[in-house]
Amino acid sequence: MTSPKCDEKAKATSPKNDPPSSTSPADAPYDAAEAQIVAHQAATTIEAESEIFTDDGYGGESSGDYGASISSSIRNHRFENGRRYHKFREGRYAFPNDESEQDREDMKHAMILNLCGGKLHFAPIGNNPQNIIDLGTGTGIWCVDMGDEYPSANILGIDLSPIQHVWVPPNVRFMVDDIEETWLEGADFYDLVHGRHITPAIKDFPALLRRAYKHTKPGGWVEFQEMHHLPHCDDDTMSTDYPLTKFFRVVAEGLRNMGVSLDASRHEAASLEAYGFVNVQHEVLKIPIGTWPKHKTLKMIGLYARTGIFSGLQAMALGPLCRGMGWSKTQVEVMLVDVRRALEDSSVHCYLPFHIMYGMKPLDAKGD
Repeated sequence: MTSPKCDEKAKATSPKNDPPSSTSPADAPYDAAEAQIVAHQAATTIEAESEIFTDDGYGGESSGDYGASISSSIRNHRFENGRRYHKFREGRYAFPNDESEQDREDMKHAMILNLCGGKLHFAPIGNNPQNIIDLGTGTGIWCVDMGDEYPSANILGIDLSPIQHVWVPPNVRFMVDDIEETWLEGADFYDLVHGRHITPAIKDFPALLRRAYKHTKPGGWVEFQEMHHLPHCDDDTMSTDYPLTKFFRVVAEGLRNMGVSLDASRHEAASLEAYGFVNVQHEVLKIPIGTWPKHKTLKMIGLYARTGIFSGLQAMALGPLCRGMGWSKTQVEVMLVDVRRALEDSSVHCYLPFHIMYGMKPLDAKGD
């Protein structure tokens, strides 16, 4: 793999200085029968508890105690409304990158692994991939797990923030870069171009898909895993004025005012054929919000989801609403009161659709 761009592209270092635990979520055993039940219900209808479930025994746990931050001269973050944001390409990404948000992102990783039966990806990349890139890598936890899973591969994680783990496999590296600008490597290079939870960060998804096609090698794959940030319900337990629904809609409006369309980006990612990819697959799973599912794994996934949303409400709202809608921080906090109250109501059987979309670059394709 060629070296990073010298001047403005800083190789990421990280505040996460503690070695990862010996058993990451990707290493944890997944019972085949349990995974099959979860996969079936997540793809069809999630069975709810017959009675309203209390959270006894499903209390939250700390997602990790991370070490001291690296020097501020390297980090160069900016602060707004009491939250910390990236400095490189300032304002490009609407959400914070501070410690609490990093913990929430790692919890989302564990949630998705449980939802997907331990799978880090769905694209059939074989047992010996050589080059993999993760777009908007965040804390880099997906790259770390992929590095352990595929020791043959050189894995590069790209993000606007230098917040990645320090203790990584030798085949994993990170860079601070903007994935909507020119990529480092040449055409026909990657076995897998991967992105998860990146639609809130991308202003021009068609351009990103064209770039991904160019840099994927013939026979290589692209894969995107994205939530539809709007609660759904398969029974009559969710009202039309559900506060969480209103919350996600106003956040989406704020992002649109900042040049990001969640719906348009997800639609483009689901239209890979239009960009030249073949063997395209699109699966939709259901992420329950809360502990209302009957099945224990789905109940745990629902706890992850509710905890992640609850703890991340301010992080999700401040940028889009204050920058995009002109709200004050006080206005945001007043709105969040009803949303938090709604999230604590286990009688509402709502979920977020989770889209998994992947496709292959044709074997006879080259470059553009």
